[in-house]
Amino acid sequence: MDAYPSFRLDGKTALVTGAARGLGRAISLALADAGADVALGLRVGSDAEDLAADIEAMGRRALRLQMDLLDLAQIDAAVATARETFGRIDILVNNAGLGPEEQAAEDWTEADFDATFDLNVKGLFFASQAVARVMIEQGGGRIVNMSSQAGFIALPGEAIYCATKAAVSHLTKCHAVEWGPHGINVNAVAPTFIRTPGTEPMLADAAFKADVEERIAALHRIGEPADVAGAVVYLASPASSLVTGTTLMVDGGWTAR
Repeated sequence: MDAYPSFRLDGKTALVTGAARGLGRAISLALADAGADVALGLRVGSDAEDLAADIEAMGRRALRLQMDLLDLAQIDAAVATARETFGRIDILVNNAGLGPEEQAAEDWTEADFDATFDLNVKGLFFASQAVARVMIEQGGGRIVNMSSQAGFIALPGEAIYCATKAAVSHLTKCHAVEWGPHGINVNAVAPTFIRTPGTEPMLADAAFKADVEERIAALHRIGEPADVAGAVVYLASPASSLVTGTTLMVDGGWTAR
């Protein structure tokens, strides 16, 4: 082989949506640890000052951006600011998403449907579009979408969420094929239940936690944010240069059953 694979991101710049907490925070820190400067896409009310400070303590640059994915003008403005500040955008991580409360399929309302699809699919599409335009002009880049095991299995009470995450994985294929000639790799990561502030209330239920651990057939443990962040760093790095259009399962073997 000509060279060993590199997982380093030195000199690269990344934009992470939904960066303030949970998986977004872990992914942002992991990208910085691998060498990237990071633009933090934030909703109104999330300043992420501590996260920016942690990134800067690693010797990387951090840029906080208001980036509500329900506002297309705000998406364009955030992308333009990131490009102006860093000079380029090498990596986009589409992490922002919505997981509504479980309820029977016959009880979902149109408002529930629209809110979930607007953020998980529409917002992701237009964030990708805005950054892809930058990447096409600069000659390449990496886009990593956050899908879910829910896009590959049926979870009772989560019909709409499951549908959005299936859409994300298929959209990943479409964008990979369309943007590949421009040197853009597009992939997705599909986690199982991960221990984050958003899942802690569910995992606090001993019976629910035991059921999840049993369904994670191969490893029988709850995932941690670092498990997902590692997959994102891989897909953002030169080590995955021939990987595109795929969804990497980070599910402990759940979907292998």
